[in-house]
Amino acid sequence: MSTPGFDARPLTDPVDGATARAYRKQLLATGRAPKTAGWAAGCLVVGVVGVFGLVVVNLIFRLVFAPFFEGSAPNGVGSIAIILVVALIAAGLTALIVRAYRNGGVRWYRLDHFARANGMTWFPQASDPPLPGMIFSLGSSRTATDILRGEQPRMVEFGNYRYTTGSGKNRTTHRWGYVAIRLHTPLPHIVLDAEGNNTFLGTNLPQSFDRHQRLSLEGDFDRYFSLYCPQGYEQDALYLFTPDIMARFIDNAAQLDIEIVDDWMFLYGKRDFSTLDPRTWGWLFSVVGALMDKLAQWERWRDDRLAMPAAGTPASAPLSGEPGTALPFTPPVEALRPPPGVAPGGRRLKRAVPWATILIGGGILVVWIGLQSGVMNAIFSR
Repeated sequence: MSTPGFDARPLTDPVDGATARAYRKQLLATGRAPKTAGWAAGCLVVGVVGVFGLVVVNLIFRLVFAPFFEGSAPNGVGSIAIILVVALIAAGLTALIVRAYRNGGVRWYRLDHFARANGMTWFPQASDPPLPGMIFSLGSSRTATDILRGEQPRMVEFGNYRYTTGSGKNRTTHRWGYVAIRLHTPLPHIVLDAEGNNTFLGTNLPQSFDRHQRLSLEGDFDRYFSLYCPQGYEQDALYLFTPDIMARFIDNAAQLDIEIVDDWMFLYGKRDFSTLDPRTWGWLFSVVGALMDKLAQWERWRDDRLAMPAAGTPASAPLSGEPGTALPFTPPVEALRPPPGVAPGGRRLKRAVPWATILIGGGILVVWIGLQSGVMNAIFSR
């Protein structure tokens, strides 16, 4: 994927409302779009009309029948004014919901046609996507939306992602944008934590990693990224992150967190990636295009640990049927290389407990309890 063929016109070209509505109906009829969107809008409209309707009915009842039960009627002019205000609010909210529902059809239409114009396929949503990246295994209600996927020259997927943690009042929805790039060979688990989007509490990522796995690279790379690789795979990481590749990441992806896991590379950001903004898409296409031609170098990597003979097995053995008889040819060099894959020790990084966040949170809780105790003491001491 490269930027010269980038066509953003479908994101901004005018779209007729009737065309968008017909397109939405077609998506729903063919099963390409979830029918829950229409149900959700309908439930919102019913809820708004129901709540405000009860208020209006209550006011009318009090206005008409209160004299028979309470002996005096409420102010007629004031009650009618309240009824009109409530009715206008209900009508306004209903109109906003209907408009948002219809605009959803326009959004789908634009993204679908943008995907086609750029050699990709659009999918409205996918529940619990089976991706190995760190954000895809957390929480509940895991959903990817507005997915754009290309297959050539390799599989690349852009999308927005949501998951929730906690429950009740502590329920939190986490929002991410992601780019998933399929590699042609598994690589060690490596994380590049972008320094530019971290806070005083530490990493922006939902997981922390053992600091003993952090590897310092040459030049200015450490100013932009903290690189984590499994212990024992430091030389492998240096092979993968040559100076030219480090320069590509610094120049194009310094605000993105990056994870290499199994045969995938993920780019993460705490914002929607799949939008109607041509500038966002131009930036994402340029990032992917800058990294794409370097991935072939990574895919030549092999894990030498997979070539080690098992304990008690000779390092070499006769390859012909007769014991001690040499083959009349030399095996090809490729046959002597380890197979694609990663030894168990390199497949996953070791996680760490985010002590800074825990200590700061605990300190805030202690201060809050102290303040509450002081207030209560002051009240009861009077």
